[in-house]
Amino acid sequence: MRASFAVAKRVGNQLRRDPRTLALIFVLPAVLMSLLYWILSNTGLFDRIAHAVLGVFPFLVMFLVASVTTLRERSSGTLERALTMPVRRIDIIGGYTLTFSLVAVAQTLITVVVCTRLLDLGIEGSLAAFVVVALLSALTGTTAGLLASAFARTEFQVMQFVPAAIVPQFLLCGVIVPREEMPHALELLSHAMPISYVVDAMLALSTAPTPSAFPKGDLATDIAILSGFCAAFVALGAASLRRKTP
Repeated sequence: MRASFAVAKRVGNQLRRDPRTLALIFVLPAVLMSLLYWILSNTGLFDRIAHAVLGVFPFLVMFLVASVTTLRERSSGTLERALTMPVRRIDIIGGYTLTFSLVAVAQTLITVVVCTRLLDLGIEGSLAAFVVVALLSALTGTTAGLLASAFARTEFQVMQFVPAAIVPQFLLCGVIVPREEMPHALELLSHAMPISYVVDAMLALSTAPTPSAFPKGDLATDIAILSGFCAAFVALGAASLRRKTP
């Protein structure tokens, strides 16, 4: 556990010295949601799709930040030096996850506050549950990015994961077409994609008849599945760490 905290502190210090990355994390999702609001201001569509899109943006941003940051650590030799120390791989991945989790909390709060207070996004269900789902979206993107960095050698290769792994999830998650209206094969495929459960939970909270502070039913299932994805990505990321930088 101490090793994880040490790794988390080092990565956090590096992030603090990188204002462009901090702007990407904290400002970009809120700016994108504001742009979407502006585009759809005269159509009435914002309230219909904003909840789902709000779940997608944190995943995408944290995926890119986590994967690129970890890849830079590997390219500079920092990660390789850490792997030569008597530290478990899970402690190293745990340190990265802890840092990005704290960052994701701040990102989620900023984005949700902007959407609900400035953009008048209505939430019929529990606001606390809404924040939890948005946070899980960011955490799932973080852990998926840590896993993706293990299979990339350059930042360009990391970017290739966006059309390969992120775009299909966006197309099949239910933002464009409800999943139940898709061809059966695509609907089955969407069940293996974490963003689908984010969108399901966000849409459920946007139309919940009675607010509930404690997630129940399908919402609780979505949260449990997303938590499972996070745990699986962390375990796979730790197992895929290489001792030698390519």
